[in-house]
Amino acid sequence: MRHVIKACWAAALSLTALAPVARADDYQLSHNQRISCSRGLAPGKLNTATCRSYTYLFNTKTSEYFRCQVSLALTRDNKEVINVQTDGGCTKKPRIFETDGHYDFDATETEPPNTNSFFGPGGYSVWAADMASQKIRGCITISSGLGSDISKCLDMTFQ
Repeated sequence: MRHVIKACWAAALSLTALAPVARADDYQLSHNQRISCSRGLAPGKLNTATCRSYTYLFNTKTSEYFRCQVSLALTRDNKEVINVQTDGGCTKKPRIFETDGHYDFDATETEPPNTNSFFGPGGYSVWAADMASQKIRGCITISSGLGSDISKCLDMTFQ
């Protein structure tokens, strides 16, 4: 009887090993996280510091991605912390490539508004590569200052 049970277990294990495995989408975090902070003075000698950081989460199968941001605002006087507020979330962005595949990805953003930023908060660039062929697409998104962002992608040529 023990041999029959072992044989059944061996058969079941071999069948599960041969069955195709459904592979879930793989996600990759961008390698280019940044943090920027600003400080301000408020009436009554209150100091406020606000820090923001962002990253991108990329679906390596579909080339869809999410832009994620977190912020923390701290208000204090000379003796104690008065208020701490946090906010954040991820926004889904469109696919970079039209078909599913195996992609690699990275992204970066401009610094916060300064003299080099003509259109408000600036923008970001996204690079994606098809890992199965020699195909790279670069995308740039900037704030138009008129309500909607402008985003364009370009396939790279190899010479």
